[in-house]
Amino acid sequence: MKILLLCVGRTRRKDIAEAIDTYASRIPHYIPFAIECIPDVKTTRAMTPDAQKILEGEKILAQLQTGDFLMLLDERGREYTSREFSSFLEKKNIELPGRLVLAIGGPYGFSPDVYARSSAMLSLSKMTFPHELVRLFIVEQIYRAMTILRGEPYHHD
Repeated sequence: MKILLLCVGRTRRKDIAEAIDTYASRIPHYIPFAIECIPDVKTTRAMTPDAQKILEGEKILAQLQTGDFLMLLDERGREYTSREFSSFLEKKNIELPGRLVLAIGGPYGFSPDVYARSSAMLSLSKMTFPHELVRLFIVEQIYRAMTILRGEPYHHD
């Protein structure tokens, strides 16, 4: 299995980008991993949030391959503890011959077509966070999950 983190837009804050890179560079030691950013949609005053979601959704769906397991980071998704998330990744690593794609949408979420294509949804919290921080949190949690699976001392219960 390969894990792909698919994001709409780029990380603008240098400090957050550096923190993301720190964890992202550690993950391939355990499992193939990549981050791919889809360019922001050029918006106008006339563009509605729904229209923006549709355009972003088309770009997300264009990046998917047949057999990808698409998991959306969404406030309505399932919440996991770090240990539960590590077990989820372990199970998917056994089951999936292809990619686990974790998608972070744009400011208005995902289009109906993306929801229809998704296999699961993950919530990091009931709170709302900036998308840049969500990227950092999920990359750190993937790294943490890998260290849990290897029995390394990073995670403390």
